[in-house]
Amino acid sequence: MDTKELLQRIEINPKKLVGKPVIRGTRIAVEQILRMLAVGRTGDEILLDFPQLTKEDIQATILYAAELVEDFDVYPRKK
Repeated sequence: MDTKELLQRIEINPKKLVGKPVIRGTRIAVEQILRMLAVGRTGDEILLDFPQLTKEDIQATILYAAELVEDFDVYPRKK
């Protein structure tokens, strides 16, 4: 599956979770999946808790986050 197909799994709709990015067809926020991964939950554990998700949904979540920070400008802090 290519990146374009993965990103199509993410939906932004102002009528769902106040416009937060979610997995298409669900009310499961990208943020929620990223936080679970950040605290050490594995993809398999997430899939057990959320059987409506797929491995590709988790991959899409990570790709979406990577795309967001790709264009983020970082400036060194002045001491």
